[in-house]
This record gives sequence, C-alpha cells and structure tokens, in this order.
Amino acid sequence: MKSVIVIAPHPDDETLGCGGTLLRHKAEGDKVHWLIVTGMSSKLGFPEERVKARASEIDKVADSYGFDSVHNLNLPSSGLDQIPLSEIIAAISSVFKVVKPNIIYLPHRGDAHTDHRVVFDAASACTKWFRYRHVNRVLSYETLSETGFGMNPNTRGFEPNVYIDIEHYLDRKLDIFTSYENEGGVFPFPRSEKAIRALAAVHGSTSGTHAAEAFILLKETI
Repeated sequence: MKSVIVIAPHPDDETLGCGGTLLRHKAEGDKVHWLIVTGMSSKLGFPEERVKARASEIDKVADSYGFDSVHNLNLPSSGLDQIPLSEIIAAISSVFKVVKPNIIYLPHRGDAHTDHRVVFDAASACTKWFRYRHVNRVLSYETLSETGFGMNPNTRGFEPNVYIDIEHYLDRKLDIFTSYENEGGVFPFPRSEKAIRALAAVHGSTSGTHAAEAFILLKETI
C-alpha cells in the first residue's frame, strides 16, 4: 500500500488531470490524499453563496473519491505569484510531513495559468530526498484548458512518458467532474465530456488501451 497525494492549484484540476488514476489507486488499496492550494472567500470578492457552493462541491468530490484526507491551504486564487514562494513551500511541506506521500501528482509547469506554475515550483521544492525520504515517484499531469494553452516558447510542451489505463474508471471520473457545476461546458469547450473522452482515447491509442491518462515522470527512486 502506498501513500498518494494529488496537488490541485484549484478544485477540479485533480479530476481533469488524474481523476481516473486516483480512482484506480483507491481500487488497488492505496491511501489517497487531496491537497487544494487555493480557495474562494468573500474577502476575495466572491459572493457568499458561491463560497458555500464551492465548499459543498469539495465535500461531494472528496466523498466520491473516498480520499483518506483533504487539505485546503485556502490561498488566494489567481494570486499565488503575489505570495512569497517560501510561504507556499512551507505550507505544502507541512502537509507532506503529515501524509508522507510516496507518489506525488502535480500540475505541469508549462500550463497557461500562473497558479499552476507557482504550485509546481513550490511542490517540487518538497521532493528533496534528504528532507522527504518517503517520496519516490513524482509525476506531472495535464489539465484541459490549461496545459494545451501554454504560450511560453521557452517552456517545453507536455511530453508524456507514462500512461495509466483508466478504461474502467473513465465514466466515474466524468460523473465526479459534474459535481463542479460551473466548470464544464459544451464541446468544443475544453472542459466538456466530449473533450475529456477524446483526450482519454488519444492517450489510450498511444498506449494500447481504450482510455488512459498521461503523465510526465519527473523523478523515480526504485
């Protein structure tokens, strides 16, 4: 049994990026943890009704996956680049010290959203073997509407080298995604059922399965 953690800059990134893989981990008996970095609050200008609705969505999603723990840093959304990186590193580190993850899933650094890049940098700092000896596998996931929209010519695109078969978990992943009432849309919107299924089919055709999620393996200690 392994301890797995998915780091989501925003709620729904975990499902879009590796929802099927998380369900597979749970089915195989692993402990799975969810770290949400940003949150909504009325102080940030969000209506109180939306704040309550998002909290309800998070509870519903957590229950659907059966996460062994949920950690929400509640940092300001779309404002992580205004916070000293050391503070974000310290917050993520405090969670790692409790969860002691063996496998880490984190967003791709080339994503369009600045929050994703900051989270990648902060989480990466928490994988040094001499401080986090329990970490032995680190993978980067892709997020529809973010990974494919990165425009920095100095950042390499998403070039996966690990594929995980999620054929038996794709329908459940899509069902969980519908818990986020305001995040989906109608194709060709990236966060649509058709786009999610199409991406899984493409990765499946690359790896010899009917549906797969793709990752970049960043580090592995055997």
